[in-house]
Amino acid sequence: MAIDPQSLRGFAQRYTAAWCSQDAASVAAFFAPNGSLCVNDNDPAIGREAITDVAQRFMSAFPDLEVLMDDFVVDGDQAVYRWTLVGTHTGPGGTGRAVRISGFEEWRIDADGFIAESLGHFDSEDYRRQLENAE
Repeated sequence: MAIDPQSLRGFAQRYTAAWCSQDAASVAAFFAPNGSLCVNDNDPAIGREAITDVAQRFMSAFPDLEVLMDDFVVDGDQAVYRWTLVGTHTGPGGTGRAVRISGFEEWRIDADGFIAESLGHFDSEDYRRQLENAE
């Protein structure tokens, strides 16, 4: 099912705002009830409750979390959402280090207009380096 690219761009902008909201459930609401979110090589989070948990871990670690939408490309029911995460790791057990990482999510959109599957990718080595050593 092809989805209107302009409508999906608005969806992606609202998804970005949800990530910046510190309300993890609002991120999960963009996913189909049994949708999945896989980040790098981790096991996928399946269902809105599990996706809420993933989003909450980032939001807790980075209370000043900001996600920027860098680019968005639609091809039929597939889309690529490119983002940059900016924040300071001051949550529980935080290092106090500022982090800026970029990545992307490959989305498959279901017939109801929700994310059925998101495959997320970012440079985890660069992320770890920034958490451990701000230089």
